[in-house]
Amino acid sequence: MTAKLILASKSPFRSALLKNAGLDFSSESADLDERAVEAPLYESGATPEDVALVLAEAKALDVSAKNPDAMVIGCDQTLSMGDGIFHKPADMDAARRQLLKLSGQTHQLNSAVVLVKNGETLWRHVSIARMTMRDLDPGFVGRYLGRVGDIALASVGAYQVEGPGIQLFERIEGDYFTIVGLPLLPLLAQLRKEKLIDG
Repeated sequence: MTAKLILASKSPFRSALLKNAGLDFSSESADLDERAVEAPLYESGATPEDVALVLAEAKALDVSAKNPDAMVIGCDQTLSMGDGIFHKPADMDAARRQLLKLSGQTHQLNSAVVLVKNGETLWRHVSIARMTMRDLDPGFVGRYLGRVGDIALASVGAYQVEGPGIQLFERIEGDYFTIVGLPLLPLLAQLRKEKLIDG
């Protein structure tokens, strides 16, 4: 019998990617304090890519423990610029400050995906997108945030490129799925390899 597929995330954006790809899956959030998992990693000199992988794996392992025999997809994304790591903004003022800091700069989105079954990690992958924002006028940033509202707080960069957030950018290197937070093509290839989807 084919293993049940579970996405260890309640992200509507990631769910939409899997639904649109025709996958049959359920979603379940991991019970995880991400900042507590992250803190020792940064202290030990882990890269933002490493942090995304560890968090994705931790989420998948947590959900796997409650769902024996299911194949669990864990994902996480970090945003890095130079030595700085960004998190989801806590409020609109934090979102405004974050966008002004990213203005005119190139930052990196590190999107990790892992597959876990019966508490064992079977596969890990990180895809990277490089995002160059145009020089943003502070007035525009305020108007942009006023227009998009609280959805800006739902992503690590305070933007969604599938919506008005695309107006913030001058150049993007990387695929759409990596930017949304789930490297879909490598995942689909691995699910075919695992005989979980038709190949």
